[in-house]
Amino acid sequence: MQRTHHCNELRKNDIGKQATLTGWVHARRDHGGVIFIDLRDREGVTQIVFNPEKHAAVAEQARALRSEFVISVTGEVVARLAGTENKNLGTGDVELAVSALTILNASETPPFPLDDDAVNEDLRLEYRYLDLRRPKMAKNLRVRHDAAKAIRDYLDEHRFLEIETPILFKSTPEGAREFLVPSRQNPRKFYALSQSPQQYKQLLMVSGVERYYQMAKCFRDEDLRADRQPEFTQVDLEMSFIEREDIYRLIEGLIARVWKKVLNHDVQLPLPRITFKEALNDYGIDKPDRRFDMKLVDLSETFKDSQFKVFRGVLDSGGVVKAINAKGLAIITTGQIEELTELAKAQGAKGLAWIKVENGQWKSPIVKFFSDAEKAALTTKLNIEEGDLILFGADAWLAACEVLGQIRLKAAEMLEKAGKLKRKEIFDFHWVVDFPLLSYDKESQRFVSTHHPFTSPVPEDIPKLDSDPHAVRGQHYDLVLNGTELGGGSIRIHQAEVQQKLFTELLKIPADIAESRFGYMIKAFKYGAPPHGGIALGFDRLVAILTNSPSIRDVVAFPKNNKGIDLMSQAPGDVEPKQLRDLYIQIRE
Repeated sequence: MQRTHHCNELRKNDIGKQATLTGWVHARRDHGGVIFIDLRDREGVTQIVFNPEKHAAVAEQARALRSEFVISVTGEVVARLAGTENKNLGTGDVELAVSALTILNASETPPFPLDDDAVNEDLRLEYRYLDLRRPKMAKNLRVRHDAAKAIRDYLDEHRFLEIETPILFKSTPEGAREFLVPSRQNPRKFYALSQSPQQYKQLLMVSGVERYYQMAKCFRDEDLRADRQPEFTQVDLEMSFIEREDIYRLIEGLIARVWKKVLNHDVQLPLPRITFKEALNDYGIDKPDRRFDMKLVDLSETFKDSQFKVFRGVLDSGGVVKAINAKGLAIITTGQIEELTELAKAQGAKGLAWIKVENGQWKSPIVKFFSDAEKAALTTKLNIEEGDLILFGADAWLAACEVLGQIRLKAAEMLEKAGKLKRKEIFDFHWVVDFPLLSYDKESQRFVSTHHPFTSPVPEDIPKLDSDPHAVRGQHYDLVLNGTELGGGSIRIHQAEVQQKLFTELLKIPADIAESRFGYMIKAFKYGAPPHGGIALGFDRLVAILTNSPSIRDVVAFPKNNKGIDLMSQAPGDVEPKQLRDLYIQIRE
């Protein structure tokens, strides 16, 4: 090796020893001829010193050193002068008095300081190889490694086999938009990059593997945001001869292991569970952030005889009236009210009713329609006080909940910026369970799978598949942490006849299309498929939370930006006409 120690290794007990270090010049300080360098490698930083009185030629050579030069230095480990120790560094009690210097490579001036966290993200992504040198980013990669190792060790202890499944799959348009890959050897035919290994892992259960996992690369052509990338990694696993309780215990143990290994944090088990209906009723979303209050309150009984036609009309048609109290948000501006209203409309609402409580008065266009009894009930149920902002949702139950769920999150964001709300600094893990198996899509006028079409119904609800499909619950579960869905899974259908019934009778997938897309699975299930189920955890999201990163781009080595572009390599890019010709593709202007 070219070095004897890394840059976070030398300590007081090394004083007097000769050592060789290699790394990058992180910072340079010239103190009247004596040059101090902070030398950095992936492990940390050591201060090195060039003293012209002791090694004049080496000190003269060091005058050429600039930020990010790659160097090798040899010298004696010495104690820092009293009062100059750096308690923020593991190596802060010592320094290396350099007697030999080799410049392994020079560097141009970096386009941004590597110790500045406020650098424009596009610039960081363009020079990602420099961005990853920053200690914060290097730490993120280390945490990612530690989390992956903890997961692999845990699953190995539980007798799982790590098995890779194909990335080139077939198109299954029932899910998210796919990336298509033309096949040169099969003209006019296309692969799709796998959105998940769902079908393959179920077939592995039919194959008798019993316990499978992989750190699976998955691909979805979706609009991007902070917690989405076109290619992402999920911890994908499947088990045979199990029930939901087995999945809960396994994953709770896995999460506890990772949090202990990476953060030395003890996760309290078992994790709490809430039903889909409870989550929507209380928080308006199936991945609730429970670190702050502001629950949704049902006011349907309060307004059942109301003179306010909007609320009365909704209630008469079977809908609900719900509200939240954004305590302290009466400071909101007219522009912010409009912003919340537009958000409500984007979620499908016709508008947003509100009440500001200022100077002892209720200010709102709708208050004049409320009776004294209704005002009293509102005050009690919502704990209304001076400075509060009341926001209403009136619609069918699901629609009203979902609108207020998004308004709740936006109101919390506004309160945080105003210094009037602070989320609890906890890891609030919980399961959301008892999802509806099916949702009705008005546009296509048919049922669609809430999770995916391989999810098994709750056994006691199977008789309702014909009589009341809306009421059928699926054996589907999501793991949620602080308002982020870490993962989801289900117990799968393993009987060919039940799977066929779901495809053709309930999802209304024509028999020929069901056969072309899923025929091999139905065929496989006829050969003794075991009961099985599994889950997929979003590994990038998990690491982002472990590192307190606002975006998964900060925990992926070479991510794309929000337009799906790799700014460093400029992918996607143009291709040669011959490549298109070989693939039977013609680009039309």
